[in-house]
Amino acid sequence: MRSDQQKDIVVIGAGKIGGAIALMLADSGDYRVMVADSSATQLGKLDRHPAIKGAEIDITDQKALTALLAGRFAVLSAAPFHLTGAVAAAAAETATHYLDLTEDVATTRTVEALAEGADCALIPQCGLAPGFISIVAHDLAKNFDALDSLRMRVGALPQYPSNALNYNLTWSTDGLINEYIEPCEAIVEGRLTTVPAMEEREEFSLDGVTYEAFNTSGGLGTLARTLDGKVRMMNYRTIRYPGHQQIMKALLNDLNLKNRRDVLKDLFENALPATLQDVVVIFVTACGWKDGRYLQETYANKVYAGTIAEKKMSAIQITTASGICATLDLLAAGALPQKGFVRQEEIALDAFLANRFGRFYDPQPARSREFA
Repeated sequence: MRSDQQKDIVVIGAGKIGGAIALMLADSGDYRVMVADSSATQLGKLDRHPAIKGAEIDITDQKALTALLAGRFAVLSAAPFHLTGAVAAAAAETATHYLDLTEDVATTRTVEALAEGADCALIPQCGLAPGFISIVAHDLAKNFDALDSLRMRVGALPQYPSNALNYNLTWSTDGLINEYIEPCEAIVEGRLTTVPAMEEREEFSLDGVTYEAFNTSGGLGTLARTLDGKVRMMNYRTIRYPGHQQIMKALLNDLNLKNRRDVLKDLFENALPATLQDVVVIFVTACGWKDGRYLQETYANKVYAGTIAEKKMSAIQITTASGICATLDLLAAGALPQKGFVRQEEIALDAFLANRFGRFYDPQPARSREFA
């Protein structure tokens, strides 16, 4: 999308993901971005760009939030999941298109309810997982006359693990803990159900590297309901290096930190260093029948850290930010519904990957990438 008139966008949250979203959109030349955050310190860390401005507001102040969104084309929430519902409510009230990155199932249901009768599009789960993973899985599912199973695996991992957890912080700590604790949706023998987080561990190899994967919450997004009754088995599991799950289960269960999230968050943020040297692993397998034969199709991809708009970004920043930016671009171009609730699986994979932001999912290793 290129136009002579820039669109005004609000990004909620000035953290690593919110900042990456703002820079991607601003550097494209088609968007003016206002980044809103309650922390002046966080706003001060934003990249300097003529198309980026900051606004210090309390997101829980609905009156202030509504005033900020009035007249804007869209709002993109990169706020913690427990604040996202308030942003969606303000967007529906002001008829501002709404996109978010939440993995929280309850929040997504709130957004869906707000979308009924809304004069704008409300599009949750626009990141990596949920998000891009649902676009890929739905694209594979369409290739079968009858679908049998769909396995979705994603992990954001350090390239150079150096601790017993084999992990570095690459994502929102609140979001990570939520995924490790909350129940997980899955389709088992044709029925939509819930399964416990951190269970059903498996191992697999990709490009000579061994990984483990286990249940985590939210990764299926709305695809679980979309394919309910249409597939025998479907699940989502997070990828880690072997050994991670065992230690995490001891922390969550044996030390009962699943009921002391503040303590667990403090441990993570003060004992696990963040890193920009990460890799996102995406692995989706679909099995089913086509022309009378039982077949398998697989999508496998690794996305590495790289430089975008002259800024070094981690792989999780690139994949998450480009996911929501590509969805916004498609919405702005009229390629997505302009009103109501929009699911990720409504986005065509070919259209996503052809988009100037979606192309950042190119699996080539780190290199400088610019907009076309």
